[in-house]
Amino acid sequence: MSSTPDSAAKALVLLECLVAGTTHRPGLREFEPSLQPTQPLALEREADSSYDDWAVRVLTTGPEAFWLGYLPEGRNETVARLLDAGYPLSARLTHKAWEEEWLHLEIEVLLAQ
Repeated sequence: MSSTPDSAAKALVLLECLVAGTTHRPGLREFEPSLQPTQPLALEREADSSYDDWAVRVLTTGPEAFWLGYLPEGRNETVARLLDAGYPLSARLTHKAWEEEWLHLEIEVLLAQ
């Protein structure tokens, strides 16, 4: 679910976290220059994950969404339950930085108000 800058400004921040698994996303190094702080992001439940019962993907918005990684295991259950219940959640990028081969992406998970 995407958000506009106006709706994101009025949203309730539910979680601040790093995006997990960025080192495993093919093409992320090439895609990274297009990522900008305050950029809206989408959250997508991955209920059939064999690794994490509460897996939530983090993606860019738009018709050609790019999969950035996941909400961190252990911090994702509440967000997953809210998504499962149909709540309008989104995210926004707050910071990005390379640390050797790892793209450090900080995000806020948002509940529209």
